[in-house]
Amino acid sequence: MPEQQFDPESILPGWAKEFADGKKGVPFNGRERMKLAIELSRLNIVHGTGGPFGAAVFELATGKLVSVGLNLAVRSSCSHAHAEMVAIAIAQHAVSSYTLCRPGERGYELASSCEPCAMCFGAIIWSGVNRVVCGASTADACNAGFDEGPKPALWVKELERRGIEVETGVLQSEARNVLEYYSGNGGIIYNAR
Repeated sequence: MPEQQFDPESILPGWAKEFADGKKGVPFNGRERMKLAIELSRLNIVHGTGGPFGAAVFELATGKLVSVGLNLAVRSSCSHAHAEMVAIAIAQHAVSSYTLCRPGERGYELASSCEPCAMCFGAIIWSGVNRVVCGASTADACNAGFDEGPKPALWVKELERRGIEVETGVLQSEARNVLEYYSGNGGIIYNAR
């Protein structure tokens, strides 16, 4: 019997696949990367396919898009289908490796519309990304009603200690607006308890 291959991209809704396909191979600068992550979070609400979080993985050397991720926890009945987790899984599948760490290369950047929750913080450590850029803050997510879990207070320093560069607050107000729009319009706040 042939071995079945896991395809994490199959979890993406059709509109997100089309969105990503139309942008692959195009170089993005720093702010454009965050704009793309925020646009994914907004479109996820507009299309009714999930929560107000978006993420994307880019090649650091070229700025080219490798993968996109959306929060699909409710849609997929999978609590770990957060935007960062989905983007990382698809990127690793795209490069055929369990890690995005490339010795001797500039590697990869994860752009996320929001700072990571406790689970995504752990996934970032194991993912192999070299850089993480975040829009909205943990406080912004909590103010919208989300439980971000027991992440270390000095999470940025912990990632940096592990060789992962971190930048927070990039286009924060734009990212926060998406969270506020979602919670203000009755979006499902899918905390475990």
